[in-house]
Amino acid sequence: MNVSAPQQPKLLDRVRHACRVRHYSIRTEDAYHDWIERFIRFHKIRHPNTMGEPEVNAFLTSLAVENNVAASTQNQALCALLFLYQHVLGRPLNELKVVRANRTRRLPIVLNRNEVRALLANLDGTPRLIGVTLYGTGVRVLECMQLRVRDLDTVRNEIVVRQGKGDKDRVVPLPVALKTDLLAHLERVRAQHAADLEAGTGRVPLPDALARKYPNADRQWGWQWVFPATSHYTDRKTGVRHRHHLHESVIQKAFRTAVAAAGIAKHATPHALRHAFATHLIEDHTDIRTVQELLGHNSVETTMIYTHVLNRGGRGVQSPADKL
Repeated sequence: MNVSAPQQPKLLDRVRHACRVRHYSIRTEDAYHDWIERFIRFHKIRHPNTMGEPEVNAFLTSLAVENNVAASTQNQALCALLFLYQHVLGRPLNELKVVRANRTRRLPIVLNRNEVRALLANLDGTPRLIGVTLYGTGVRVLECMQLRVRDLDTVRNEIVVRQGKGDKDRVVPLPVALKTDLLAHLERVRAQHAADLEAGTGRVPLPDALARKYPNADRQWGWQWVFPATSHYTDRKTGVRHRHHLHESVIQKAFRTAVAAAGIAKHATPHALRHAFATHLIEDHTDIRTVQELLGHNSVETTMIYTHVLNRGGRGVQSPADKL
């Protein structure tokens, strides 16, 4: 009797598997999947095994010339294709002359202290609490959304950011001005969690393999989200009903409304509060290395972009117009 060979997984499924084996974030996995699919469609559904340097360069050139994408976007597409050929197809492109776009150095959009004050005054409820957390700790928006109750230390006034960008942990300050409102918020979240448990839900997704190691941990209070979503969802893999953390789009929408209401002309997003955190620390003469650690930057060169605030008045030069 002939036994047929097991069918090989589809290419894009192999891409996702390769990302998960390397513990890439779900965002990176989704981005790589989308770029590789877009590359295949650009070349009329040709298999990447039949393509190489010319096709990769043609795709990247099209992104820059026809779609006018930013250099960072083009480089992300390149990283996805390099990953595909090296880790999925086993054909590294190291020797190929693939063109990398040069990223333009831009100064971040920074809100001054009065603008931050006006912005927060136009936020209410949970979005305001999140806004104060972003400005008071310098965490990224997704890092804020993924905070769990066990990550807060209201005695030592610290917040542990776990599995941040680059899968690194770090400690940031918990603003004393935030504690009263945050503790009141946690009481409401705890009551909601108790109601969920009574209804037979009250479970949250756990990182890595903790769900298998500690079967009941996903119901424990310490593992619950600090900013939970208002509804549940069903996990496609396990079929378990979970409550997810609040989606970033909630704070983004509230932020746009608050920026307009505050009359701020800058094109500011929630990430601008992270920029303001770093800039205002440096204005207050905080050591650049300390700011680097608080922001979770790999290199101090990344943090150095915030030193533009030290060049007050155009590198410290007084304009001759001011002496007229």
